[in-house]
This record gives sequence, structure tokens and C-alpha cells, in this order.
Amino acid sequence: MHYPINIQEIQVKVAKKRSRKYIPKSLSIFDDNSNVKEIENDFGERLVRIDGTIPTDLPVENGQRFLFISYDQSRFSHGIHKYPAKFFPELPRWLVQKYSKSGDWILDPFMGSATTNIECLLNNRNSVGIDVDPFARFLAKVKTTPLNETELNETNRFVLEEIVKFQPVLIKDEQIPSFPYRDNWFQPEILKELTYIKQTIDNLKVSQDLKDFYKVCFSSIIRNVSNADDNCTRTVIRKKLNKQIYPSFALTKFVENLLTFTPRMVEFSESIANVSIEIPQNSDARNIQYQDNTFNLAITSPPYANAVDYPRTHQLEMYWLELAEGSLAELKKQHIGTESVKAEHYKKLHTIGVENADNVLKTIYEIDPRRSYICYKYLLDMVQNMQEVYRTLKKGSRYIIVVGNNIVRKQAFETWRYLMPLAEQIGYSVECYFGSEIIKHFIKVPREERINTDWIIVLRK
Repeated sequence: MHYPINIQEIQVKVAKKRSRKYIPKSLSIFDDNSNVKEIENDFGERLVRIDGTIPTDLPVENGQRFLFISYDQSRFSHGIHKYPAKFFPELPRWLVQKYSKSGDWILDPFMGSATTNIECLLNNRNSVGIDVDPFARFLAKVKTTPLNETELNETNRFVLEEIVKFQPVLIKDEQIPSFPYRDNWFQPEILKELTYIKQTIDNLKVSQDLKDFYKVCFSSIIRNVSNADDNCTRTVIRKKLNKQIYPSFALTKFVENLLTFTPRMVEFSESIANVSIEIPQNSDARNIQYQDNTFNLAITSPPYANAVDYPRTHQLEMYWLELAEGSLAELKKQHIGTESVKAEHYKKLHTIGVENADNVLKTIYEIDPRRSYICYKYLLDMVQNMQEVYRTLKKGSRYIIVVGNNIVRKQAFETWRYLMPLAEQIGYSVECYFGSEIIKHFIKVPREERINTDWIIVLRK
């Protein structure tokens, strides 16, 4: 057994990571220091590449495509905890600065891990973040709550002292939390380490806000120290992966993440303005519990049709944080883009009333009626969301939707093309639309296989 762990070695490792300076590529490959350049990709398509902060006055033409290179994904509290399909911070920051002013109220109805809300706090805007997922709400609350640096550092010292005291005999089997397939997901020694960390946090005599920060540090290691694949949006065990898990792994990762996240949280806490954030527990993107004409701006990145199964992605974290127990089926049904649908719903073809969308729904229906209904239901849910945001926006204000396309049964499902006419039916005008290349897909693959662009739609009430 590799107990106790070496705190000093972990501190040195974390310090080395922090000291590495990242030089923006634009400064080495372009003739001047401008961070905005026109480039050509491997397919001969012209794009505008922007490295880092996006200029507020950046000119945008309909249909124009950009390659945004982000350098701030780990800055402030953005870099606390993995979360699938996250906004990169520069995009909501630019939109917040471009379309709102200091003191405005901004809504994100699909908050996720709160990237928009963090940028609102950093830019002196009030915000509301809505999400049906309890894990998203918990993570967002922690990432947007400032902490006192002195109290944080003092508590860190105590926590580290407790961590090095761990011995497996301190944890009895009956103390380990019970949840579905627990012993498949985790090795016995890891279960004891996780239980010890959780008990250490639960026993802290500190504010709930600070305790929740430690819970997120704890949650951030759970997938990593489990038997599940770290890099899959679904929580699955792949035997061929031959994942290396060893005694003291959970303790080591927890200390590493705690020491990594602490300076990010301090930087965030010292940088935010005196503005408010609200994360209501009873709101849904399709039923926003705010009065008419409340918000000055709304910005969001909704799930894809055929979406990431967020409850399945975070199931282990939710079990350990006691945010869920047993089956997650009911929670899955609440998500927009859910695949939890009943057979009776797709006995017949459903259409949405937009010709190009309906043509695709018909084509998919002939191949897979269930998948066609899932796509239809997604568009219907998005219509309800756009109606609710329209109601709660002040006149003349904008709703900005960043949305991706996907392939459904080999059919291109171009969500952005369908949402614009649906929005116009509600009463919005389409002010502009433009593309943001998805960097991980910015590679040489056959054109027919590429779904490599998110589309930003600017709607105006």
C-alpha cells in the first residue's frame, strides 16, 4: 500500500503545471500582433481566426465562419470540474460585452456549468442560470460563489493534514455509500479512499459555501479514479482500455485538484463585481419562473438534438454527492433532447411546420420512427423555450443561441436552420447568424462526415 501520500511531491507537481506559460500561436505565426486574421482551412474555405479575446466591435456578416482559439478555459472558476460540451469563455464574454451594459440582467436558460454566468459576474452583469439537472445547478452554484482566501487556505491546511492520516482500516464496509453497480465502478481500496474524503468534507466546521467547494473538488476526481473511461460522455467501462488504478490514487488526485482549483477560485473571487446571480431550483427552460420583460439579454448553448445524456454522464458524481439514488430514468425524461420517449409517441410521423425541417423528419422517420420523434420533440421543446425567453425579454433585447448540428441516421440535422424560421413565427427577427468552427473537428476528414461548426443565431424581440 502506498500510504501515506506525499503532499510535498503533489505541491511541486501542481506548481510546475501552473508555471508553464502558454504562448498564443498567433504571436508566432502571424506578421503582426493582431489576434484577428483571415485564414484558409484544408478544404479551401475562408475563415476568420481570432486568438484569445474577441474584439467587441468585430464586424460580422451573415453566414460568416470564425475559428475562435480559446486561452481562458481554465482561468478563474471556468477550469473547475470537467463538463461536456462547455462554452469557451471568450464567446459569452464577447456577447455579454457587445449586447448588454453594466448592471443589466442576463438569462442563460440552459446554464450547464455556468460559463455565461461566470462571465456576467466578471463583467458587472447580474444573471439568472436555469438548468433542470441538479448536478449542473450544484456545480454552477459553487463556480459562481466567491470564497474568502484566508478561510480557504486555512481549511486547505486542515484538510491536507486529515488526508495524510488515511489508512484503509479507518473505513468499515458499512460506511461506504450504496448505489447501483457500485462495486463494478470502483475498486475496493478506492471506495474506502473516496468514503474517507467525503467524511472529511462532511465533518468540516466551515460555511456551507466552502464545504460545497470541497465537494466539487471531490466530485472532480470521481470519474478519474473509477473504472470508467475518462474520455467518454457516457459512463462506461472499457476493458481494453486497461485503466491504471492504484491504492492512494483517489487521495492523490483529490489533493492535486484541490491545489489546482484553489488559486482559480481565489482569482475569480477577487475579480468579480458587486452583482447578483440567481440559480432557481424550480425553473425549466420551457417554463421560466420570471415575470414578463425582465431580462436585457439571453445567451445560451442548448443541448444538441440527440443530446449528451447528462444524467448518465454524471451518474457516479451524483451518487457520491447524494444528488440522486437508484434509477435516473425520471431525470433523463426532463432533459431537452432526451432519448427517453414512449413507443406510442412515434407510431405516426410528427412535423414541426418548417419545410426543410419536416423533410428531414420524414426522411428519418422512414428509417427510424423513434429517432424522428426524438428530433421533433427536441424542436418542439426549443419552440417552448424560445417562447418563454421572448416573454421574459424586454422589447428590443436579444436572445443569442449557440447551437450545433448533428447527423441522425446519416441525415444532416441542421438545427440552426430550423430554429430561425421557428423563432420568426414566435415574433423574433433574425438579426444575424454566423459560424464558430469546433476546433476538435478542424481536421482533415471527408466533407460528408464533417459536422464541425456551431452556429450563433442572434434573435431580437
